Amino acid sequence: MSIKASEVKQLREMTGAGMMDCKKALTEAQGDMDKAVEVLRKKGLSAAAKKADRVAAEGSITIEIGKGNKKATITEINAETDFVAKNENFQKFAGEATAHIHNESITTVEQLDETIINGERFADYLSTQISKIGEKLVVQRFHTIEVGENGAVGGYLHANGRVGVIVAAECDSAKTAEAVVDALKDISMHAAAMNPQYLNEAAVPAEIIEKEKEIAQAQLQKEGKPEKIWDKILPGKIAKFFKENTLEGQPFVKDDKQSVGEFLSSVAKTAGGSAKLVEFVRYELGENVEKKQGDFAAEVAAELGK
Repeated sequence: MSIKASEVKQLREMTGAGMMDCKKALTEAQGDMDKAVEVLRKKGLSAAAKKADRVAAEGSITIEIGKGNKKATITEINAETDFVAKNENFQKFAGEATAHIHNESITTVEQLDETIINGERFADYLSTQISKIGEKLVVQRFHTIEVGENGAVGGYLHANGRVGVIVAAECDSAKTAEAVVDALKDISMHAAAMNPQYLNEAAVPAEIIEKEKEIAQAQLQKEGKPEKIWDKILPGKIAKFFKENTLEGQPFVKDDKQSVGEFLSSVAKTAGGSAKLVEFVRYELGENVEKKQGDFAAEVAAELGK
């Protein structure tokens, strides 16, 4: 049967598939638009399956902050190449997925797959995007921070989307919470640059502290310091570890005469209140993805042979 160019155009706009794929799908569906969409989706699922064993270590970190600065979500969504990560379709998908996770308060990837986005299961929606964009895509991880009336959240996304941070503070009042929002963005920028490992001293696991003590003792022994004075030196070394590795303890990048914790307290004090950091999440693109080392030429040859 004859397929009109306007029908092909409509199907392409609906699905994002290529012109020839759309024409073939309409022909197979005998002009039925809904069936043609189904045909393309099935082909999209097949295409997604072929890409399942590829490594997706590029992509983008995305952040969504709700109105009132009471809730923030950060996601890492991976693609195979930096080229695709900069693609407008990928960026749109990443933004939609992050907003969906944020608005629906989704906590696990398994839960995400079964939710409905744009009228379809997220798992199917993802497969459609894989077919449309042409690379394996993975919602690698996500986290949401939500605070109460006297809390505030902030976030910072590095310009190229490779590093993102969200932070939260609890304050003595809603007024103070509103006053520290800009400071929380500055603290997020600090965390993006300085990569603290822990929120504060209390968040450092006991086994990590013990390991640092062992390392410090080995250093003191190597330096020839008498063992009887180690107990006097160790507290200072552990304090230095806290200062270097905790967000609250690190010297603030914009004013290293005060720590990040002191900076937040000073901003809150100026507003007539008090504030304390309670949580932060820092994502760096690809840090949890095992990158596969392989022969690129061989991969291309294998792909062409399919």
